[in-house]
Amino acid sequence: MKAVPARRRTASAELTIGMEEEFILIDPRSGQGLPLAEEILRRIDGPIADRVVPELAKFQIETNSTVHTDLRHLAHDLLRLREAVAVAATDAGLGLAACGVCLTGVGTPPLTSCPRYLAMHRHFRALLDGQGVCGCHVHIGIADREEAIQVSNHVRPWLPLLQSLTCNSPICDGRDTGYASWRAILWARWPSAGPPPFFSSAAHYDALVEALQTSGIILDRGMVYWLIRLSGHLPTLEFRTADTCATVEEATVLAGLIRALAATALADVREGVPAPQVDQTLLCAAYWRAARDGMEGDCFDPLSGRRMPAWELAGRLLRHVRRALEDSGDLALVSAGLSRLHQRGTGAARQRAAYHRRRQLSDVAQLLIGQTREAVPDFFHGHRAPLRLVPARRLPDR
Repeated sequence: MKAVPARRRTASAELTIGMEEEFILIDPRSGQGLPLAEEILRRIDGPIADRVVPELAKFQIETNSTVHTDLRHLAHDLLRLREAVAVAATDAGLGLAACGVCLTGVGTPPLTSCPRYLAMHRHFRALLDGQGVCGCHVHIGIADREEAIQVSNHVRPWLPLLQSLTCNSPICDGRDTGYASWRAILWARWPSAGPPPFFSSAAHYDALVEALQTSGIILDRGMVYWLIRLSGHLPTLEFRTADTCATVEEATVLAGLIRALAATALADVREGVPAPQVDQTLLCAAYWRAARDGMEGDCFDPLSGRRMPAWELAGRLLRHVRRALEDSGDLALVSAGLSRLHQRGTGAARQRAAYHRRRQLSDVAQLLIGQTREAVPDFFHGHRAPLRLVPARRLPDR
């Protein structure tokens, strides 16, 4: 067996993971978002309390993991956070929903009392209509900003597939939108959103951010909404492509894939391998396709320029990052998690199945509440399951 280069081992071993998850507080019967985040926050105490915070809308709440190097420890942390908030919500007669958008219409959401959010409303006006969307943000520890920027360049082509794997917002305004991730479509309206540009350097990144702020396109650096960005306060590269994952299992598999992608890219950067020059227009188009069809249809691969079943591209991703997954000890967990996702369907597919049985939002609400607190399966504790990826059923063009 060919030895793994020392630099590649170092790149994978040194990367830490942190995760932010955003949730919606809902009425368990109607699925309506309820603006009671402040009450829920008051019910949470102890050492976990400072890791649960408000978000843009009063019906949203956010949790923040600690920094981890082991995926199983991350999963335990995420479960603990979800359980604490879910218990507080249940005690108040609410449900905690891990999904990308509100099931019911919200118009301009009730904003959390924060000067920044109020300023955003004044500046961006009706763009806030329908917002209050929820994402899952994965932070990968890369202290060197120049290396982090080059990692961003290397992983850009895989962003649409990461969106497909985590699509979890097909139902909005009381109907099936026809998109697997309606959150991605709503979020794309922001002028600073979308796949990141190809950066020549960290200075190029900083210059673009400065220009956006100087021009009034963004109000502060926190409004850089690229799908990958340099954290403004941590030595991390932040991946912002995913809907909030339905389960801790799916969130942890996403974290493992992203770390493996970053590790593979970092090894290539240090070995002088150039990043693929993917056209920005095609990358945005691929991301739109991912938001529409998720894993249940075809995708557009920006690297090959081909349309193919999404699960076929997922197999290519797994092969691309296999060495990094082996190095970190995550191959069995991530492979088994992907296999299970393929078998049971993505969060979007499961929501649609629940909705179309009776066209009742209450059915979707109950599904979301249950999945949010779902325990991780046995293979998170060492059981190895094989990955068998086959093309999923194709959806007709809409």
